[in-house]
Amino acid sequence: MSKGFQTLKGFRDFYPDECDARNYVFNVWRNVAKRYGFVEYEGPILEPTDLYKKKSGDEIVTQLFCFEDKGGRDVSMRPELTPTLARMAAARQRDFKKPLRWFSIGQFFRYEKHQKGRGREFYQFNCDILGEESVAADAELAAISIDIMRELGFTADDFRLRVSDRKAWTDFAEKKGVGEEQIPEFLQIIDKKERTKPEDFEKALATFQVTPSDIEQFIQSGSDASETLQTIVADLTARGLGEFLEVDLRIVRGLAYYTGAVFEIFDIGKGMRAVAGGGRYDQLLKLVGGVDMAACGFAMGDMVITDLVRESEKPNQLLEAGISASQSIDVFVIVADEDRRNDAVNVVQRLRDANFRTAYAMTPAKMGKQFQSAEQMGAANAVIVGTEFPQVSLKNLAERTEVSCSADELIAELQSRK
Repeated sequence: MSKGFQTLKGFRDFYPDECDARNYVFNVWRNVAKRYGFVEYEGPILEPTDLYKKKSGDEIVTQLFCFEDKGGRDVSMRPELTPTLARMAAARQRDFKKPLRWFSIGQFFRYEKHQKGRGREFYQFNCDILGEESVAADAELAAISIDIMRELGFTADDFRLRVSDRKAWTDFAEKKGVGEEQIPEFLQIIDKKERTKPEDFEKALATFQVTPSDIEQFIQSGSDASETLQTIVADLTARGLGEFLEVDLRIVRGLAYYTGAVFEIFDIGKGMRAVAGGGRYDQLLKLVGGVDMAACGFAMGDMVITDLVRESEKPNQLLEAGISASQSIDVFVIVADEDRRNDAVNVVQRLRDANFRTAYAMTPAKMGKQFQSAEQMGAANAVIVGTEFPQVSLKNLAERTEVSCSADELIAELQSRK
């Protein structure tokens, strides 16, 4: 006996509850971004593979879902959005007032090991500011990322935004005599410090004539390491968000294109990897899009943040309430007399035209069963259409109260209850 088709490894089915949970997170992302004055954009899921090679080199191909299309072109399903953003901004940057404040919520694909919080397809929130050199832009992105977490129900007891400065690390390396061509390798070693055995870390640093003690002293310097960090700390403190912020120079971020402030959000106690991260990448748009434009941005994936929401009491309660609200309806129309079914569906349509979420029993059923369906769908009200039509009964299912009104008065009566 055939077992039937199975979901591909690393891909997901979204049944109604999972889809509502996903959309709940999307709505938080979208609402907070718009509150900050960002506008939404989107790009294609399929791009030329060379676009990703331009940014990350040939090694990126190992993570791509890439293939030759019917036109003989080497194309890939997008693993990230930044190259597309760079391409789009370069093509029409003269058409938009600077700075560009853009966000996107889209689907991405990476052929990598499937594990908790990471799949081969995922959705991601991307938020970027282009054409703004001021550190205020970095602070703005840090603030919006904190506010997304707050909107999801997290508090300062649940997470920290850990901020660092790659330029401060570059300046440190140069002062220690690390050659310019060696700095990317040096920063990779620093980025892996927490995952490296002390003896291996010391051995790796010896190549650059830098000691673990030198590194530790620099990390301990905190916000004194750069004016950029001091500005970000002052900015977020002025907003009242200082309790969510932690200067942590151990945050380097492995991608070489970062040029300034970088940050990651970590949960406290759940042991997950970073739930969001980003930073300044002033050279990337010139590399990928051919336009010299300052830029900074961050991303947050749906899988890891949804896992964290599910494992946290208050955020999960908010999520469940959001799912319940999404799946419930405003009105269930009860057909008490089958001879009045056409009148009932007319009432249904009028209610929907007035923007009430409305359902009814499409198959004839006893009133008791129809009321049961209304409660199962979370209906707030039931409208009973029977022999007395055009008089109908309007019943509040929570309060168990009932009034009679004409079909023409029904919408006004329901609106008065909102």
